[in-house]
Amino acid sequence: MIAFVAVMCVFLGAAIIATLWAVVMRPNVFDRIIGIGAVGTHTTVLLAFTGVLFRRLDAFVDIALTYALLNFIVTLAVAKYITTRKAA
Repeated sequence: MIAFVAVMCVFLGAAIIATLWAVVMRPNVFDRIIGIGAVGTHTTVLLAFTGVLFRRLDAFVDIALTYALLNFIVTLAVAKYITTRKAA
């Protein structure tokens, strides 16, 4: 079980790197916001898997939920800023 979770952590790390590369290459700002949201989701799952690896799921789930909430709030704030900046 631990080996499976470790392999999944490696795949999630690769997915995060690939998504960050896609975010850099996107021409549209909204595509970049969606990509950063995807990176945040991948990171949340990676934190939960890290909790399984270290056998401290309770601590890492708290960190993962806090990170997910912060990612959501920042995504909304950036989207609001971009929409109001374009209108002005």
